[in-house]
Amino acid sequence: MDGSAFCNGQLDTAALPSLDNLYYEPVSPAYRKMNLIITTLIFSILLLVVSAIRFQPFAELPEGLQQAYPFICAGLLFFWTWIFFYHWFADRRIKFALREQDISLSEGLIFRSVTCQPVLRVQHIEIKRGPVDRMAGLAKLQVFSAGGVAHTFEIPGLPVEQAQKIRRFILEHKDVGAR
Repeated sequence: MDGSAFCNGQLDTAALPSLDNLYYEPVSPAYRKMNLIITTLIFSILLLVVSAIRFQPFAELPEGLQQAYPFICAGLLFFWTWIFFYHWFADRRIKFALREQDISLSEGLIFRSVTCQPVLRVQHIEIKRGPVDRMAGLAKLQVFSAGGVAHTFEIPGLPVEQAQKIRRFILEHKDVGAR
């Protein structure tokens, strides 16, 4: 034996450090802008398709469909407004913090969550960039926990260079024991 005995003493939870006092960095403002543009483009395309069907000259639509057109447009406008304002407020709340021993993600507008992943438990980490992310110069950082199939969490909207730096830091420190 190394001289250390098993210990399971009770801890005072009031003395534990708080994640609320942690400085969280926001994701890039370009991420929010990108989401708002995508939402507007999708709505515009849907509205264009509905209008093209309504006003197409090839066949006469039934009277019920012609009368439903304003309601369909109003419904699309309602959903676009809801999604637009959700992204307007929710994307500002996506923040992350990187410490020596862990990485934390805080997100959510209605249902808020804070996910904290110890660096020692990181199995691997990926940088994902779709076509829209590449156009905006952004990346998603996916952190996979040891023993898990899916990623533990994903930090969207990071500038590529920052995502690469965080990935490099975690990979260099994931095998370093806790001090």
